[in-house]
Amino acid sequence: MLRWQDTWQKWTDKGGTWPSVTWAGARLTRILFTLLGFGVFLLAWEGLIRWQHYPPYILPAPAQVWHKFLVALADGTLWRHTRITLLEIGGGLGLGLFTATVLGYLLAKSPFLEQLVGPYVVAAQAVPVVAIAPLIILWAGSGLLSKILVAALTLFFPVLVNTMVGFRSVEQELMDLMRVLNANRWQIFTKLEVPAALPILFGGLKIGTALSVIGAVVGEFVAADQGLGFLINLTSRGTLDTALLFVTLGVLVMIAVSLYTLVGWLERHVIIWDID
Repeated sequence: MLRWQDTWQKWTDKGGTWPSVTWAGARLTRILFTLLGFGVFLLAWEGLIRWQHYPPYILPAPAQVWHKFLVALADGTLWRHTRITLLEIGGGLGLGLFTATVLGYLLAKSPFLEQLVGPYVVAAQAVPVVAIAPLIILWAGSGLLSKILVAALTLFFPVLVNTMVGFRSVEQELMDLMRVLNANRWQIFTKLEVPAALPILFGGLKIGTALSVIGAVVGEFVAADQGLGFLINLTSRGTLDTALLFVTLGVLVMIAVSLYTLVGWLERHVIIWDID
């Protein structure tokens, strides 16, 4: 990346002009490279099956997985379970981000509160979510709420830490300048603290989106009768429908990538002042 930047700088310093590359063209190039990589992956997958002669219950062929995807989509199975998992992910993201951001800001601004609450937060994070999930389901029931709580708990700590780091990254000289200008607490928060912390906050949000998917699936693994996690559990232990298992994993990957891409899009459109 540095070589490309150096080449660009030397070229422009000499008065040269770079070939016109539009944003749409660059995006099309990235899409083509992604499709090319996916095509190579499919060819390698098919080649491995033909070479080792794996049976479908061990490793199904890409065509079999695609056929199972179309069948599950047509009979409504895939959408029914995906809709439940999306609700759990959305609820977990909303609850986890709100609580982690609010608490993270309070801990960042109050060293006393951090000393008081911090050890309990770290202790809770030290226990694996898989171990806590049965207890949450016991308290909150086996319905949608317990899966939302598990998803929120999964992303809580990383977002909390990023929030604390983000708000503590504000330079003290800028804080003093705002006070000299007679800015009130709300103006300091909205005009200085939030803009300065946003790059790190978005980093925590990117981590949280992936973890929310993991949390929802973990909750469904423990106790559920619907959802993509339940579908994975069912196919791996009961029916041995490996093609459907691959379809479910693919949908989960698509959800996680879509959420990550959405956060990246929001970051580019919100943090417009961070562009070099």
